[in-house]
Amino acid sequence: MVMGRREGVSRSSWPIATTDLVGLAGQLTLSLGRVPFRKPWSGDGNLPHNLAVAVTRETIRSFMGYLTSLPIQEFRSIELVLDDLSGAALTPVVRSLDVDQKAESVSGVPGIWYRPRGAPAVGTVLYLHGGGYVGTSPRMYAVFAAWLSRRTGCVIFVDDLRLAPEFPFPAGLEDAVLVMEGLLSGGTDPARLFVAGDSSGGGLVASLMYSMNRTGHRPIGGVMLFSPELDLLLDEPSVSDNADRDILPWNIPTTAYLHGRDPGSAPVSGVNQDVAGWPPTFVSFGGDEMFRDAIRIFVAHLEGAGVTTTAIEEPGMFHVFPILMPWAEGSRRTYRAVGEFVRAHLPDAEPGPQSVDDCDRRDAVT
Repeated sequence: MVMGRREGVSRSSWPIATTDLVGLAGQLTLSLGRVPFRKPWSGDGNLPHNLAVAVTRETIRSFMGYLTSLPIQEFRSIELVLDDLSGAALTPVVRSLDVDQKAESVSGVPGIWYRPRGAPAVGTVLYLHGGGYVGTSPRMYAVFAAWLSRRTGCVIFVDDLRLAPEFPFPAGLEDAVLVMEGLLSGGTDPARLFVAGDSSGGGLVASLMYSMNRTGHRPIGGVMLFSPELDLLLDEPSVSDNADRDILPWNIPTTAYLHGRDPGSAPVSGVNQDVAGWPPTFVSFGGDEMFRDAIRIFVAHLEGAGVTTTAIEEPGMFHVFPILMPWAEGSRRTYRAVGEFVRAHLPDAEPGPQSVDDCDRRDAVT
């Protein structure tokens, strides 16, 4: 369930929420009005690609900045509306991708399963969604989860984590551990189990791996990270150098999640972990994103520890670009690579329900 529907979570009145939605619409309109002054034709790609990057960057940055400026009760009310809209608008898209979705719970933690149609699944992915540790929901990730399901041939469970500030660290990690243990105790083959996440969800994957390494869990098939938030100190040069090119607000909030925890401690900042013993790991990120330097450092740690690592840095792209611009060529490269990664690390390396060529042909029309 989205956070606004959880027991004990406060929401604003509907008149205030309606006023906030009008304000959001106005903010997005202003952001589009700024696009022509940002030299949207410039960039590494062709004109349509550069325009799409410029519009996406400007609107998402304004969207995120506006929402995070609201009191938490108002934020939760707007999040409810966005979750309902996602359910109505994205469900037909998921069906068109030959993926079924179903809301269920694992070990008492709610979430949504995304299952590829047409052939038995070859593996299972536990997906921890992003949102700065404070927002979004599994329904908002429907299209991205469906694309991942198609590309990998896996069933995907998007965990509906408890979020800050109502539930600061380690509440979300506890939910992830419960789901992981529930999947394994329910018969999921650990060699066919992958853990994935984007942004703050990628940071939470690192926290989950830290917990698993300390408690001696059985090795899993692999880890997949998309623009992971791996250093909550936020002191690398790219945080400021790329602030004008990324979609993230320049003042990235972490206080509500940390709740007094040292932001550089290993349980919350994967860049400071001992990564020896990690399973094979896939990392995708953009050259223009604020988290770029921390991700580069983390990838170097993985490679230095002898972890089988596939890292893709896409030039000229911003934070979580495969989610926001799935049609872009850089996003397609990421999807192809993550499908190859999963197939390569299955115990018998059997192919998914569709070949890469089949997926490419379908992608051309979807």
